[in-house]
Amino acid sequence: MQQFELVWHGHACFSLTCREFTVVFDPYKDNHVPGFGPLDLEADLVLCSHQHDDHNAAQLVRLRNGRENPFHITTLETFHDPEGGALRGMNTIHILESGGLRLAHFGDLGCALTPQQQEALTGLDVALVPVGGYYTIGPEEAKALMRELEPKIMVPMHYRLGDVGLPAVADLQEFLDLVGNYTYYPNNALTINPGTPPQVAVLTYQG
Repeated sequence: MQQFELVWHGHACFSLTCREFTVVFDPYKDNHVPGFGPLDLEADLVLCSHQHDDHNAAQLVRLRNGRENPFHITTLETFHDPEGGALRGMNTIHILESGGLRLAHFGDLGCALTPQQQEALTGLDVALVPVGGYYTIGPEEAKALMRELEPKIMVPMHYRLGDVGLPAVADLQEFLDLVGNYTYYPNNALTINPGTPPQVAVLTYQG
């Protein structure tokens, strides 16, 4: 049975492993996001949604060689803001698929999706979505996106937890209060397979 191992490393940085091949999404630079410690990661591939310092520190990830990539990867070009990129530029959504499981990392999505993009993002098993607002879509927009796309599992990211996270973004609880039904995990890892139940999954930063 196909299986994904997802680990949250803080902010918008995740690692995704399938068949011993690991992809890291959006690593942040040291001391750039308050409360999140320096990254110590090894992977086979690094994908960055855009070139801001809290998402583009690919050089901090130690790269391995020789493993076969099991993922089919597609990208969607979106905007980092609601004004067509005029404020913060472009943003790339990465969609990874393997063995019938599909995951999308939405990066710093800051705009509404086009109908074509919505269609490409339907049927997701996992959606990693920013919910903090200011730089990205906010709590209400993230909830509306969930309603539009209906991913099986939604994992919020790019939010604040008290003093942890970017000061300008909303606290995670603002999004959770809108959702109402969510699952807190005591650690930062989630195993995903075809039998994983639908949920909003909140992972706990491990430092």
